[in-house]
Amino acid sequence: MGCKGQGLFMGKRVLVAGMARSGVAAASLLSAIGAEVTIYDQKGEAELAEALKPLEALPIKRVLGREPELAGFDLLVTSPGIPLTAPILRGAAQRGLKTIGELELASRLCPAPIIAVSGTNGKTTTVTLLGEIFQNAGRLSFVVGNVGLPFSQELPKIKPEDIVIAEVSSFQLETIESFRPETSLLLNITEDHLNRHGSMEEYIRLKARIFENQSGEDCVILNLDDPLLRDLAPKAKCRLAYFSLEKQVKYGCFLEEGYVAFAEKGEVKRIVLADEIRLPGKHNLQNSLAAATAAMIAGVPAPVIRHTLKTFAGVEHRIETVRVLGGVTYINDSKGTNVDASIMAVRAMKAGSVLIAGGYDKHTDFLPFAEEIARSKIHTVVLIGETRGQIEGALRQVGFSAIEMAESFKEAVVLAGERAKSGENVLLSPACASFDMFKDYEERGRVFKEIVNAL
Repeated sequence: MGCKGQGLFMGKRVLVAGMARSGVAAASLLSAIGAEVTIYDQKGEAELAEALKPLEALPIKRVLGREPELAGFDLLVTSPGIPLTAPILRGAAQRGLKTIGELELASRLCPAPIIAVSGTNGKTTTVTLLGEIFQNAGRLSFVVGNVGLPFSQELPKIKPEDIVIAEVSSFQLETIESFRPETSLLLNITEDHLNRHGSMEEYIRLKARIFENQSGEDCVILNLDDPLLRDLAPKAKCRLAYFSLEKQVKYGCFLEEGYVAFAEKGEVKRIVLADEIRLPGKHNLQNSLAAATAAMIAGVPAPVIRHTLKTFAGVEHRIETVRVLGGVTYINDSKGTNVDASIMAVRAMKAGSVLIAGGYDKHTDFLPFAEEIARSKIHTVVLIGETRGQIEGALRQVGFSAIEMAESFKEAVVLAGERAKSGENVLLSPACASFDMFKDYEERGRVFKEIVNAL
């Protein structure tokens, strides 16, 4: 394997913590480039048997189901799911053991330019759209990170002439050091993950880390319509571009007489009519502007961007039509894992709808969600999970009382279908994470589709 900078890790004794997808990928990569790897997870061998299959033939030591002794290691590589407050990371900090995340590891070894995308909502849609744009332009692109495939897993395939499009979460940004994308993109910042980060101030600080190492000809692209992002602009030490639905920008994409247009050095180039973009909703128009800005800056021809925006149908689990049954349209928005994302899904409903909401508690204020529901096309809400009492309280506070409680996920889907009339929708958009009932939002979405297709 000819990774850039692989000598940095050869012969090093590395502990990889957390055996979810990114941890397994990091362990495999490190072993391939000559590191002495030990893996650690709180779960035991039996529980991790399936996850660890990719590591079976590799010379990797295992410390599973118990805390490892940190003496003797040169480096700790941690998975994004492990908070900085976890005993293993606190112990490493006290001992002075250098700790980086899987994103930092892969980026140090990556031979190709990186476009990194973050924000509270829209990341997956934007990186997938960008991947499609580059593929249509004839350039091999690797869409990695928080979106599904770990960066470390794809790294052996990446060549210098390719491009990496990384979806980057605040969890991943906690443990970067020298991570420096050629282009970074911040879509928006709204309240999320406060159970992990403690405050909005800390969450915003972490999001801004995406461009902290950028300089010179690197570029950060910010949403001009988001006041929190406008306030971050002075921190940029590199070129600054914007996208906006509301104002003309000097460098970046904006709306001009119904067109998505790109401005650069005093010239404006129209790319596509906004009404011709296939993705529905105002939020997806923002995502399209963001992706178009990054693609134009990277030199992709405008006709390629136009074609992709007119044909790209979106991503699984994000306002995804599953089935029409008895005149009722079932819509999977399992990726609505926070209030702001689900507000966007609620706004996208143009007919009467029944909403299924609730899940894992991330210490979120549900009042804005309830207020949006009260003025929307939603006429009934079916609640599930840990947060159902909190959401019910917020709904009753705004005078919304058509609330049903379900004990199981299947019961919620069946109940919602019974409450919806022909010509209406059943929308799954939980406004919460899934960890109280499912492994992740993808599993929640798949189970929803299985239930709906079996009705």
